[in-house]
Amino acid sequence: MPDLKIIIGTKNYSSWSLRGWLAVRHTGLPFEEIKLALDTPDFYKQIEALSPTRCVPALHHGEARVWDSLALIDYCARIAPEKFWWPEDNAAFANARSIAAEMHSGFLALRGAAPMNMRGRWTDMALSEGVQKNVDRIDAIWQEARARFGMDGDFLFGEFGAADMMYAPVVSRFQTYDIKVSDTSKAYMDAVHAHPYMAEWIEETKTETHIVPVDEIPADAKTLG
Repeated sequence: MPDLKIIIGTKNYSSWSLRGWLAVRHTGLPFEEIKLALDTPDFYKQIEALSPTRCVPALHHGEARVWDSLALIDYCARIAPEKFWWPEDNAAFANARSIAAEMHSGFLALRGAAPMNMRGRWTDMALSEGVQKNVDRIDAIWQEARARFGMDGDFLFGEFGAADMMYAPVVSRFQTYDIKVSDTSKAYMDAVHAHPYMAEWIEETKTETHIVPVDEIPADAKTLG
């Protein structure tokens, strides 16, 4: 049995789990995946022994325990340093680490109004002022990173790395709710969706049957936020 274990929630909905899982998958190391059905009695019964915050994702690696997505990415970079995580150039690193942290702590309007729901599809949604500001900021982040640092590949800093892992659930949200972005950002979204790790996760959501009602907005909803 692999020494590396990641505890995640329902793949269709759990955006923070996706970030952590992408990092573990990126290490190339064998790992065990423990998936718990979100927002169920069994989830709350089991998660207490697996994560001190009672949240997902959590990582177990020997005696090491990690219980935050961004910390989990940094830990995976430590155990698989041969992989690309953060750019070497100081200016590029500063940008990558800052936008990852901004994602970690910000964009609350978007996150609150548009839950990750990979199987769902809504179109022609109006956006509240707060959600639109978040979308505009993310679009600007992606355009700047691609223009300044991403010329050697299809991702924010060329190769697929930590910053892309942090924004992968946003890519999914923008697709689910048909949120309009610049051509540069749309091309970036297409690259993220086509990445083998992301495609693997998306494919597995199709076999899930668990529904989290709080993350299912009404089918006839016309506004986000």
